[in-house]
Amino acid sequence: MIDIRLKIFRSVAMNLSFTKASQELFISQPAISKHIQELEKEYNTRLFDRMGNRIQLTQVGRLLLDHANKILEDYQKLDYDMNALQQKTTGELRIGASTTISQYVMPEIIADFRKKYPQIKVTMLSGNSREIEEVLANGRIDIGMVEGIIRQPQFKYTTFMKDELVTIVNTKGPWTQKDEMMLDELKSVPIVLRELGSGTLDVIEHSLHRHNISLSDLNIEMNFGTTEGIKNFVEHADCVGIVSIRSVSKELLAGIFKIIEIKDLRIERDLTFVEKRGETTGLKKILKQFIIASYRA
Repeated sequence: MIDIRLKIFRSVAMNLSFTKASQELFISQPAISKHIQELEKEYNTRLFDRMGNRIQLTQVGRLLLDHANKILEDYQKLDYDMNALQQKTTGELRIGASTTISQYVMPEIIADFRKKYPQIKVTMLSGNSREIEEVLANGRIDIGMVEGIIRQPQFKYTTFMKDELVTIVNTKGPWTQKDEMMLDELKSVPIVLRELGSGTLDVIEHSLHRHNISLSDLNIEMNFGTTEGIKNFVEHADCVGIVSIRSVSKELLAGIFKIIEIKDLRIERDLTFVEKRGETTGLKKILKQFIIASYRA
């Protein structure tokens, strides 16, 4: 029932690419172009400015995107409500999750969710916490999951899980015999951290600030855009890394890494749902309840 042209237009507008929209929707690029041309013909206006290999929304295109987001959201609610009358749970759910959550928390939970609700199509975007909030704001996802402590006033946040960040070293390096490190020592050792904009870095910075230590006081060797990048670097370098305990459980058991306690420093954080303000209904509510129940089980 959903107007496929609006769905295609939104994908092109969000990606600013006909090719990426084609890959996202599994529709041929010529078909994507044809639907956009039909929309432009219907409204007798250009929706995109073409500049070589790049495109950008025109003013009219931005107006149509605002309406398309509202219409498609209403269609999603309508589809859910009509199927619910027949005790069916079906529809499409677009999720965004920050890197740690998408890699180490969600795969198993989403696999179980799909077993219980096979008629719900789930897609997931991954990025750092700032990026997830950005795609939520522009309507590219329905609900996000982030790990930072910074709160944007236009969103509401709900904790669904606790997490701890730990300091790791490889078991072949100079710190393999150490079990504990003083806070002052942490200032001098080479350290690798996540990139600016990640929720992980926000939490680390906040925890250190309570001890009057700033990031500029640390001997930062590298910043990585992923936890896997940090892990691979630490495995082959004489340095320490700070990562989620969830991300290194296998390596700790295999003896690749060990945890060094930092005296008087405990870094904990909430993993939270992030949504636009308003009542949580439909598929989003089902997903939230399922994830919270999975964590408590």
